[in-house]
Amino acid sequence: MKNGLIDLREVKIIKITLMLISLLHITPMLAQQAECEVDNSSFQFGERIDYNIYYHLAGLWVKAGEVYFKVDSAHIGNNDYYHFDSYGRTYSKYDWVYKVRDQYQTYTRVSDFRPLRFKRKVNEGSTHIREDYLFDHRKKQVQTLRQMHEDSAYVKDTVPYEGCGYDVLSMIYFARNLDYSNMKVDEKIPIKMFIDNAMHESYIRYLGKEELKVKDLGKFKVIKFSPLLIEGTIFNAGEDMTVYVTDDENRIPILIETPILVGSIRARVNGMKGLRHALESLIEK
Repeated sequence: MKNGLIDLREVKIIKITLMLISLLHITPMLAQQAECEVDNSSFQFGERIDYNIYYHLAGLWVKAGEVYFKVDSAHIGNNDYYHFDSYGRTYSKYDWVYKVRDQYQTYTRVSDFRPLRFKRKVNEGSTHIREDYLFDHRKKQVQTLRQMHEDSAYVKDTVPYEGCGYDVLSMIYFARNLDYSNMKVDEKIPIKMFIDNAMHESYIRYLGKEELKVKDLGKFKVIKFSPLLIEGTIFNAGEDMTVYVTDDENRIPILIETPILVGSIRARVNGMKGLRHALESLIEK
């Protein structure tokens, strides 16, 4: 940081963090639950979770952006759907250096969170990406419409897939309802999701349970994970990230940390409303 301002390299790190937040609760699709069905017991319509993004360098934490996740309802045809929405941005005072305005949206079935439609809008400096996916779970294929540059034409494609067929955002809410009680420390759990016009496989390492003190929020009982990230338009492969999730029925990612070559970045819960359950993981404020 020079003269109190974040340089281009630092803001690009913030951009990567915002994208990581869009995956901050990627958690396992366990083999025993590969039938793609799970009862929702962790969230409800009206839930909203807000995060602040911080960059750490030379002993200083700089608050540089924010992200929210919210759950709305949608009525399509004769059916009710979840509308999951996530939006991330850098603060306007940094826009002259590197402006970020990114949005992810998914419409999913209420019964099992399987997506009907996924939309992604990426605006990061001179990078502009638009993606629109329509899922056909009967045929096990995704119709995709993509624009990878602001002035380029949209490209259509039909991509087959195997497995349950989740996008990155619907996977979040599916995973919040899985049972982690029988996992062993250092166990690797497979992930499969559709992103960047293809189905990808990776894993998350389960790191156990602990107590975590979060500034301005208090001390929590948490579950700890470390994902192996997928290379693509969201981030580079091999980025290290640690995710702390509340050890209660809400399963909220409360803190995310990512070390980099110089310093580190952090996403921390700033506000929660519309929770389905009491925050029983909170030990003390």
